Amino acid sequence: MSENKIKTFVLRIDTETMSAMEKWAADEFRSVNGQILYLLNEALKKSGRLPKKQKNEKNN
Repeated sequence: MSENKIKTFVLRIDTETMSAMEKWAADEFRSVNGQILYLLNEALKKSGRLPKKQKNEKNN
């Protein structure tokens, strides 16, 4: 059984980009952290760098 562990890290971001991220997150009813995770996961999937989950993994 695999665990989904969360790692924390500091992200330095300029105020203009942060403001844009805050607005985008609010528009999609997400936190800024949730929006960043969503965007990273989408980019990883699109580039083929995120391992695909096996069908049996969901049932176990």
